[in-house]
Amino acid sequence: MSSNLPKVAWIGLGIMGSPMSENLVKAGYQVTGYTLEQDKIDRLVAAGGKGAASIADAVRDADVVITMVPASPQVEAIAYGPDGILENVRQGTLLIDMSSITPQTSVDLASTAKEKGVRVLDAPVSGGEAGAIEAVLSIMVGGEQTDFDAAKPLLDALGKTIVLCGPHGSGQTVKAANQLIVAVNIQACAEAVVFLEKSGVDLAAALDVLNGGLAGSTVLTRKKDNFLKRDFAPGFRIDLHHKDMGIVTDAARNVGAALPVGGVVAQLVASLRAQGDGGLDHSALLRSVERLSGSQV
Repeated sequence: MSSNLPKVAWIGLGIMGSPMSENLVKAGYQVTGYTLEQDKIDRLVAAGGKGAASIADAVRDADVVITMVPASPQVEAIAYGPDGILENVRQGTLLIDMSSITPQTSVDLASTAKEKGVRVLDAPVSGGEAGAIEAVLSIMVGGEQTDFDAAKPLLDALGKTIVLCGPHGSGQTVKAANQLIVAVNIQACAEAVVFLEKSGVDLAAALDVLNGGLAGSTVLTRKKDNFLKRDFAPGFRIDLHHKDMGIVTDAARNVGAALPVGGVVAQLVASLRAQGDGGLDHSALLRSVERLSGSQV
């Protein structure tokens, strides 16, 4: 383990955070993790990291703090207050928030952190659980160029496409656009699947040929087996995509951008959640189309 690499504190070891933090360990970083579930801390320790008893304990000696939690309220809960990150890190620490939250939350966090001498990047990701495990995530970053340059070697251990998109909050804005495109794409694929099946076509063959042409997409490549096997074990939960569709529709409204199709898909995601499917993978939008088409799901 190279001693000249920055020491990393990692807060949030969920579906994404666990494999991402382990990839940093594999890349030679000293990673100290904290999350609410002890078994997830134990998993990081088993992979060669260290465990911490609290946020304060995790971040005290860190050069870089990375956070990966579900939404804005959790980011605020771990960042602020006497037991939070900002009260317990050293001045000059770089805080990289990789959660998907509202752009405004990122702007506010950067502003508050600056008063305490802490540098911040918002760096949400796309690629889901598979992308996290394979370290091929797309990482969209908001913040200062110098901080981005400092973080880049570390981010290179987590993803493949890493781009500074503009000032604080820009990463979150691009992530919101990403989630809009993904949801609409999954919905279109789901509608195609139901149409093809009801028409009596060989679904596997149809999806293969569609994916080889202009209708092909990363979404179809990644979710094809989910559709074929009706396997909706979460890589990315409907609950989280519901949160993200709220972010993009709200942010678009604030800037005066119309999202006619996005608005409809946001409602379909919300209805799927209301029907008890919030814990399933977002490819479960297929279940909503099946219900609307008269199938018993």
